[in-house]
Amino acid sequence: MINSLLYAATVLIWGTTWIAIAWQIGPVDIVVSVFYRFALACVVFLVGLALLGRLELPKQWRFVVLQALCLFSFNFLCFYQATSLIPSGLVSVIFSLATVLNAINARIFFGERVRPRAIAAGLIGAVGLVLLFWHDLTVSFDFSVIQGIGWAIAGTTFFSLGNMMSRKNSQHGVSPVIANAWGMGIGALVLLVIIALGGASLSLPSSSTYVWALIYLAVIGSVVGFSTYLMMVARLGSDRAAYATVLFPVVALLMSTIFEGYEWHATAIAGVALTIAGNLVMFARWDVFRTLRTQ
Repeated sequence: MINSLLYAATVLIWGTTWIAIAWQIGPVDIVVSVFYRFALACVVFLVGLALLGRLELPKQWRFVVLQALCLFSFNFLCFYQATSLIPSGLVSVIFSLATVLNAINARIFFGERVRPRAIAAGLIGAVGLVLLFWHDLTVSFDFSVIQGIGWAIAGTTFFSLGNMMSRKNSQHGVSPVIANAWGMGIGALVLLVIIALGGASLSLPSSSTYVWALIYLAVIGSVVGFSTYLMMVARLGSDRAAYATVLFPVVALLMSTIFEGYEWHATAIAGVALTIAGNLVMFARWDVFRTLRTQ
């Protein structure tokens, strides 16, 4: 029951954060927007833990810092850059291939066997992505689309590496909640250094859309969303937890269609279907559902 609730919460939250990211593009530099997000999230997290009497220092900092770099700074710089170039729903579809990257990285970091289905899922997903962007790359070629795809892939790679660091934290007795709280603060400090070095202005737009998007991303998308997801990583493993990425692109694409006016083409529909199918192949025996129903 608990696993099912964590799964549903992650799908709904992360399915709607992509459009909120799109609403933050433009008014200020991307690095500033990401800094605001995690600085606010860190404050909410640490104050909340303090009020609950659960605030504590991590038992080790090495993997908390690495998780911060991968999950709470560099990956979102990439995702925000991608969203400035291609529709947010398409970024979420690329991100859904984290299932494959998690399987590969679990092999590298934890010695887990890469199952043949992971290879098949990767090939199916790759074909799906080609079809998804086929119209943009052939009919109305735009180099910015290629740039957007590259940024989204880079962000997904950082995200997957962050998953591995989260698992390392769990192995060292650092709970996802504690790792997230301090990790978001570390990520915000790293972003602040980047802002200082780059000379970006720390201005806060007066747009109510930007402010509400910031609050949603910081509190719901970051504090709640990352906690539910990384709790699944600790309980189910990185590959099964990443199954949440199968469905939230559907939510994200719906939001993109409604709010960004994303136009569907036949190849795009086929591409989304294949990408989701690639994720499903990762769990061909559907054992994930049995796992989600336990405990």
